[in-house]
Amino acid sequence: MKKFVKLASVACVAAMTVSATTMAAEEFWIGGIGPLTGAVASYGISVKQGAEIAVKEIHEAGDVTIGDTTYEIKLDYQDDQGSEDIAPQAYNTVMDNGANVIMGAVTSGPCIAITSDTYADGILQITPSGSAEDCIANDNAFRICFSDPEQGVAMADYLIDTVGISKVAVIYNTADDYSSGIKEAFEAEFTEKGGEVVASEAFQTGDQEFNTQLTTIQGTDAEAIYVPAYYQDATYITKQAADQGMELPFFGSDGWDGVLGTVTDPALVEGCIFTSPFCASVDEEKTVAFVEAYQEAYDAIPDQFAADGYDCVYTFKAAMEQAQSIESEDLIAAMTEITVDGLTGTMTFDASGAPIKDVLFVTVKDGAYTFVE
Repeated sequence: MKKFVKLASVACVAAMTVSATTMAAEEFWIGGIGPLTGAVASYGISVKQGAEIAVKEIHEAGDVTIGDTTYEIKLDYQDDQGSEDIAPQAYNTVMDNGANVIMGAVTSGPCIAITSDTYADGILQITPSGSAEDCIANDNAFRICFSDPEQGVAMADYLIDTVGISKVAVIYNTADDYSSGIKEAFEAEFTEKGGEVVASEAFQTGDQEFNTQLTTIQGTDAEAIYVPAYYQDATYITKQAADQGMELPFFGSDGWDGVLGTVTDPALVEGCIFTSPFCASVDEEKTVAFVEAYQEAYDAIPDQFAADGYDCVYTFKAAMEQAQSIESEDLIAAMTEITVDGLTGTMTFDASGAPIKDVLFVTVKDGAYTFVE
């Protein structure tokens, strides 16, 4: 009898071991590509950290079940330094590491630089924040953020229809797809609606001196300055405008998100308005929970790029569940069949790869970001 009990106990332990092995989740790898170093590192770090919050939430909620298999989502995030030359290297690294899908790249130039590779490999690619049209030129590519033309048109409409501005000056980066794309759409819509672009001043990536452009604008009858560029550029431009005694209001694109972290004085950007799908100060349950989790994990307030990264991970999850598969072809097909209730809005995706959601506006009020009412 003792021998029987001992054998039964051994069998029970063995069965439990087999059961635990069978129930262990398989891994589903998201290959993340974005800048963790360099001039636009803030964007890539935010995307990575927002994605990490989502990955943790999904795991704690029981992972993703497809048929009889449970998948644990994992994130392999590689630094592209915001460089079109380095992005393909980062892509090759995540692919060599076994990526099932691609999250990235974060900025438009590097994102475009890998689109031919992701298309050739037939892998689902979702950029959280690459807004240039060419980021989603191929059938396997989608985006979370709104596009450059969308936000350029939205800002032109806002300035004329809501603010009542009819004459505007523009400062843009002629060497950057993101900045140039928004500028072109903005100017076309603004003039179509009867407005006048009284100055269109260009600069190059890496420029830190904007006094020439600002002096030219001072000689016009501009009522506002529109800067479709990144927050570093906005930091230099607003500071130098203040030094020149200029008091024109500033408007910007979603690349302004993060500017409060780089200006020497928040008053320099007080009252500025820029396009953005997310604002951490909103008193909405999903946003509040995300902000609390982000602050606990990183001791920082999340920006829109963190929200984009978070929504990107949940979009992959929705595609997996809709497709009931982890095969690239099935995931790509599922993208136009899903609805994602994200931090950046409720979105669906059309065949072009673009999300269908509203363009919103954020302002700096009392040294903090808040949605424009």
